[in-house]
Amino acid sequence: MKNESVRTTVESRRFVVIMAGGRGERFWPQSRKKTPKHLLPIVGEESMLVQTIARLKGFIPLENIFIITNREQRESVLEQCPNVPADQIIAEPVGRDTAAAVGLAKIMVKRKSPQATFAMLPSDHVIHDAKGFCSVLKTAFEVAESEDVLATIGILPNIPETGYGYIQKGAVLRNVAGHAIYKVVKFVEKPNLETAQKYLASGEYYWNAGMFIWTVSAIEKAFRKHAPELDAGLAEIEQALASGQDTDAVLEQFFPHLKKISIDYAIIEKADNIVTLESVFDWDDVGAWTAVANHYPHDAADNVMIGAGLCCDSQRNLILNTKGHVTTLLGVEDLIVVQTHDATLICHKSRAQDVKKLMNEVAKKPEWAHLL
Repeated sequence: MKNESVRTTVESRRFVVIMAGGRGERFWPQSRKKTPKHLLPIVGEESMLVQTIARLKGFIPLENIFIITNREQRESVLEQCPNVPADQIIAEPVGRDTAAAVGLAKIMVKRKSPQATFAMLPSDHVIHDAKGFCSVLKTAFEVAESEDVLATIGILPNIPETGYGYIQKGAVLRNVAGHAIYKVVKFVEKPNLETAQKYLASGEYYWNAGMFIWTVSAIEKAFRKHAPELDAGLAEIEQALASGQDTDAVLEQFFPHLKKISIDYAIIEKADNIVTLESVFDWDDVGAWTAVANHYPHDAADNVMIGAGLCCDSQRNLILNTKGHVTTLLGVEDLIVVQTHDATLICHKSRAQDVKKLMNEVAKKPEWAHLL
């Protein structure tokens, strides 16, 4: 009975903060400012954000989940996540990159439990193996609670991907619940193909999925040591909230003045107390339309059709329709065709990463403002 009480106490001090403020520009025309990638059912029947929360069921209670979004998306997040406490859906007044988001998360979690441990998770990844994911996450919490470290989950690479950052692992420090805990040697930015091939062949590198786990005290120390300017700005926010001021008013006053920098540059690439665990679950960040095809059936000619339509003498195409449309392709290959109620995208698969460039061109036309 005593052990059960201790376990319950420990679990009550575990939180998850979901970062849900991205713009999802590579998924236009489905993705818009108010409903970007993580608020859409890009893969599956529910939005990526709803799937992220569902994945935590039975491991982290809803009252211990925070969502950091922005003002444009707050209403959509509230609608999609009615069971997450509304005061734990935090809207940044302006974007200040991930370091400020982590600092804000630390403040909010600390106000609930100063001795807490919390995970920072992206809202737009595809993970089908929820059990395997929670197993690794649970171990990461245990590691972070047992020593003064910043823990991350590394994704075992299977191709020389140039679109991700990498984590170089060092020696095994110990084993926890069947998971090896590695010392992190360094984080590296997105490599070129030749370098990515070397990383893959070495067996020493993981993909950096941006999943971090740490105690409130550990990340506070890291901010003070590696990002003192940002830490000072965060202290102003914390003090104002402690005085009883309204959260939105406080963020409006102080948040825009925080330094805009990623958590990787501000802290992760400087800290010497980072450890990593290897993932044992499937993972895909679905970074562009081409990745969507990996999660749906292919026909004999390697076409993927999501919605109504058909392909004739056509190969390796991805077609996605909203209801009410029928799309037919004849004599074409390697195309992406995305059709919504008010816009259509047609591009070659090799240009999938450039959809953001197209969106920037659309933004130059005032009469098309409703498409953004």
